[in-house]
Amino acid sequence: MADDITRSPEEGGRIVDEPIGEALAKRYLAYALSTITSRALPDVRDGLKPVHRRVLYAMKRLNLTADAAFRKSAKVVGDVMGDYHPHGDQSIYDALVRLAQDFNSRYPLIDGQGNFGNIDGDSPAAMRYTESRMTKAAEALLEGIDEDAVDFRPSYDGSKEEPAVLPAAFPNLLANGSSGIAVGMATSIPPHNLAELIDGCLLLIDNSKATTADLLKVIPGPDFPTGGIVVEAPEAIHEAYDTGRGGFRVRARWHTEDLGRGMWRIVVTEIPHLVQKSKLVEALAAVIENKKAPLLGDVRDESAEDLRLVLEPKSRTVEPEILMESLFKLTALESRISLNMNVLDAQGAPRVMSLKDVLRAFLDHRRDVLQRRTAFRLEKIAARLDVLAGLLIVFLNLDEVIRIIRNEDDPKAKLIQRFKLNETQAEAILNTRLRQLRKLEEMEIRREDAALREEQADLQGLLEDTRKQWRKVASELKETRKLFSPGTPFGKRRTELGEAAAVAGEVDIEAFVAREPVTVILSEKGWIRALKGHGDLGNLQFKEGDGPQHIVRCETTDKLLAFASDGRAFTLDAHKLPGGRGHGEPIRLSIELGDIDEVVALFKYEEGSKRLVASHEGYGFVVPESEMLATKRSGKQVLNGRAMQAAKVVGDQVAVIGERKKLLIFPLAEMPEMNRGKGVKLQSYHDRGLADVKVFDKTEGLSWEDSAGRNRAVAEWKEFRGKRGGAGKVAPKGFSRSGRFSDVIG
Repeated sequence: MADDITRSPEEGGRIVDEPIGEALAKRYLAYALSTITSRALPDVRDGLKPVHRRVLYAMKRLNLTADAAFRKSAKVVGDVMGDYHPHGDQSIYDALVRLAQDFNSRYPLIDGQGNFGNIDGDSPAAMRYTESRMTKAAEALLEGIDEDAVDFRPSYDGSKEEPAVLPAAFPNLLANGSSGIAVGMATSIPPHNLAELIDGCLLLIDNSKATTADLLKVIPGPDFPTGGIVVEAPEAIHEAYDTGRGGFRVRARWHTEDLGRGMWRIVVTEIPHLVQKSKLVEALAAVIENKKAPLLGDVRDESAEDLRLVLEPKSRTVEPEILMESLFKLTALESRISLNMNVLDAQGAPRVMSLKDVLRAFLDHRRDVLQRRTAFRLEKIAARLDVLAGLLIVFLNLDEVIRIIRNEDDPKAKLIQRFKLNETQAEAILNTRLRQLRKLEEMEIRREDAALREEQADLQGLLEDTRKQWRKVASELKETRKLFSPGTPFGKRRTELGEAAAVAGEVDIEAFVAREPVTVILSEKGWIRALKGHGDLGNLQFKEGDGPQHIVRCETTDKLLAFASDGRAFTLDAHKLPGGRGHGEPIRLSIELGDIDEVVALFKYEEGSKRLVASHEGYGFVVPESEMLATKRSGKQVLNGRAMQAAKVVGDQVAVIGERKKLLIFPLAEMPEMNRGKGVKLQSYHDRGLADVKVFDKTEGLSWEDSAGRNRAVAEWKEFRGKRGGAGKVAPKGFSRSGRFSDVIG
């Protein structure tokens, strides 16, 4: 053992002197290339990843055709793992299952018997319980594989050979789509309608200069196995297919059921691709519980063989289109399916292709397959013609042939010498039984010979004429199209291409919220709730160690602005806040507030109002409340710095007090109005920082509120006037012990 360590690699040792950076780079590059080429990205020619290709080839070797009896999936998985795919059996079975799921694959390549999962997201049964075989579509992908149509390569242990690509009678990459994540790249290709894809291929054969716009006339967009409606703009679809990158907005298909007496309900019959029905129902129930969908009253899953989700409106006065538009924004009833046609080309290199590039690559592959199958057939014809020539000699000299076979010690050599035969002809004669020789007829031999020579001439002409080759490819595609024509169950387009309803951006959903008074309470530990009414709050209950921090009286139709210590403003809808039962819920469930941050101001949004925002460092500015409204959970950055206050602007004077209780008053006119930034200096501090800020009217004077809510006036407030940015003077005696202008929670 010690000798192995001390010897150099050239001498058979195991120590390599190599910089760690180079060693890691080499190994990670090898891993990345393996992931890209052997796992994550599909081949543009047959649209398959290695594991899928190996599953289908193993089933071919097991003769599991569409007409054969089912076999246990465990048998298929075992053969794949043992002969071709040296990975875990579960990963192989997962790939097999996906090929059999009709809600995942537009054209399933495996016919499954047993529990293969469902659209609810339930797991399939174990491989020992399920059975499988190939479908007609899979047979079309494998057609001609035994006729030298594609290259083969050694399997992982060299004991077997596997195809590098399948012959692929149709463009499976686009027909069934693909998705995968490699190292530094990914692919996402939605499924399409096969009949339309073949029409696109035929268009390219007739006109190689056809553009993306020409192709989109016959291939208008994706066709998902679960149906739905694509509402992406035509310009965006064109750009996506032209560049190979983009996406599609897909909506659920729904209709209204009339219940009489003005009552109605919505029934969803198709949902977007890759959306699990059970999770969608949970999400719809959650938006009802969290009061995020004020127009939706109830949801029920009445699905049996067909999908059926029933949505009950909260009020019959609401338009169905408006209700659905609100749900499209809140749930997966509308999803975005990405398009990233990053695939391996014929040379095995990954690159992003356009729609035309993908179809062109498939057609080039089909032409290559045609040429190879033709050459293979010509070899077979030549061999058979050679044998027929020998058999004709046997027929003409049957007695002599029989004599040589009976009397000669080496009949093969004698036959070759006597009749000038070759090895193949002599072997064929010797392998022919005597009773078969009797049946040989000269006319039959000559008839077969003539037919084969005619076929040989046609095939040789095919190999020499490019136009004939493309006509043959087109003819084969037309035959394949018959299996998946629009008149068949699989061929009919399922996904409709439409447009989003015009009400999407015009109707204010909040206008349908019932207007009721509520009192919003935010505790010190960040729990928020909305109590009905504006009544007495003396009996409020909080968690142990917690208490009130902000109390806002408003109505359910109001929006609230929460100003956080990191300078971000968040928008909350009063009607979406949890009810008064219990202690509410953490505000961090509604907004993305940092763990070390807190809400320093909570107030009702008022159109036209302004706020003076100030930081602990003593900087600030005036900002309109409309500029503080945020559309995302992550909020909107307003103030740069550690925020302390967002005081309402009601007056013409600004009063600032520091943590050392020094008070400074200056005109509001000296404050700039900004939408975002650090602001200007309000007050200077030797140490510590700002405690509070207030805007007041000089005609009313400055006052502060004690803990009982009583106003206490600062009689000689003019003595504290100075220039903005000054240090100020010590606050008058009797001023709030907290050093703030209000001890009242609000």
